Amino acid sequence: MTVYTPPGYDRDQQTRYAVLYLFHGANADETAWTRFGRVNLILDNLLAAGKAKPFVVVMPFGYGVPPGTPASAPNDNTTLFSRDLIEDVIPLVQSKYRVDTSRDRRAIAGLSMGGGESLGIGLNHLELFSYVAGFSAALRPADFEKTYGALAAHAKEANQKLHLLWVGCGNQDSLFVPAKSFSAFLTEHQIKHTFRETGGAHTWMVWRRYLNEVAPLLFQ
Repeated sequence: MTVYTPPGYDRDQQTRYAVLYLFHGANADETAWTRFGRVNLILDNLLAAGKAKPFVVVMPFGYGVPPGTPASAPNDNTTLFSRDLIEDVIPLVQSKYRVDTSRDRRAIAGLSMGGGESLGIGLNHLELFSYVAGFSAALRPADFEKTYGALAAHAKEANQKLHLLWVGCGNQDSLFVPAKSFSAFLTEHQIKHTFRETGGAHTWMVWRRYLNEVAPLLFQ
């Protein structure tokens, strides 16, 4: 994993920081958000401008199956990655970094494949996450009832637990229609959320903009 700590983290030995678990897309790795997403620069600039609160960002390798596993092989990457995240990554982060362990101070977000992971994991584990976001998320409308059925069945409880549910997609992206369908599914089941339609395709330019927009909404 790659971990971003905010300026002042090493000097202040008392503060426990909120934490964002941030996921990359397919055919990428745990360095993608720093190499291409400029997460450290975006957050440093927001902090310098007083527009966001300081928090730690954890960017794990987003696969639960070994690299090179054929797509036709019987596996469920999100299920296996979810297990890795909850049973290994989060406990490791909490043992090595000064992060707050309460759900109110834990967020989950991702782009493309990672967006599908963040929505699927976050919305099915509201006991762990209170902020959930998906950027150009890889979603299949045929799976909505199966994947988010429990969320839809307990809409009132979900709305009480969610401080933020944010879904964004560029209208030139092939995943825009599924994203809009997901927003309609959430609306139908009275799940409060923000749906952000922008210009742009499936590109880092869009995802950097989304991070810049979402980060100030976290942990306020």
